[in-house]
Amino acid sequence: MNYRHAFHAGNFADVVKHTILTRILTYLMNKDAAFRVIDTHAGLGIYDLFGDQAEKTGEWQDGIGRLIHVKLPAAVADLLAPYLDAVKARNTDGALRYYPGSPFITRHMLRDQDRLMAFELHPLDADRLKENFAGDFQTRITQLDAWDIFGTHLPPKEKRGLVLVDPPFEEKGEFSRMVQSLEKGHKRWPGGTYAYWYPIKEMEEVEGFVKALKATGIPKILRIELTIRPASQPPRLFGTGMMVVNPPYVLEQEMRVLLPVLANVLGESGQGRWALQWVAGE
Repeated sequence: MNYRHAFHAGNFADVVKHTILTRILTYLMNKDAAFRVIDTHAGLGIYDLFGDQAEKTGEWQDGIGRLIHVKLPAAVADLLAPYLDAVKARNTDGALRYYPGSPFITRHMLRDQDRLMAFELHPLDADRLKENFAGDFQTRITQLDAWDIFGTHLPPKEKRGLVLVDPPFEEKGEFSRMVQSLEKGHKRWPGGTYAYWYPIKEMEEVEGFVKALKATGIPKILRIELTIRPASQPPRLFGTGMMVVNPPYVLEQEMRVLLPVLANVLGESGQGRWALQWVAGE
């Protein structure tokens, strides 16, 4: 599958992925000490939901388009507030037109002492990303193959932070590259938090990914998944997942509050489902 960000901006997978991102960042902000976010597949940074690519799929209408108008239980609204605030900050007239990708969501939440490093290999996307962050001294944009950074850019000097890995799945072997990158990165920075997004299209691939992660022996891996419909033939995207290594201790409980509501809002005809599992414990 091709999961280039512009075609799928704001869809159900983005909602779940970016909700998890903001919960991790909120936890990191509990301490005054600076942290760094390393965004390995950053994309453009922000997307026009009425642009050619987003309009071609219209997926945002069943993602952020649904969530933005739903009345939420108080506990859920509190947990979603950082994410929804970041979206609303890019739509100041109250109408939903622009969707912030992970770099803009992250930047919206950073304090003065925190930093963002964003990598993008696609030359046109990298140029646009640089334009979008021109003059921002807290953000560094680099055109580079993200899989190369795990042996060169870790650990960050702050020794606190998050590595967000969100590949476009344009080429075969992305699941293997994710495992290999985690092994390399974890050796250099075992105390960092790593969040790996993956599409759920064929469960055999996902289970192979889980098996490979277990084989690394790396501890503290939380598997978070949400599906919007049952699997089908021929295979099509029906769910979204995130593997979080060294998750904040509050993340599991927060997801138990959020995922049932998100599954209900984002699922097709009541078919939304969710799951939490520790791939590896302490």
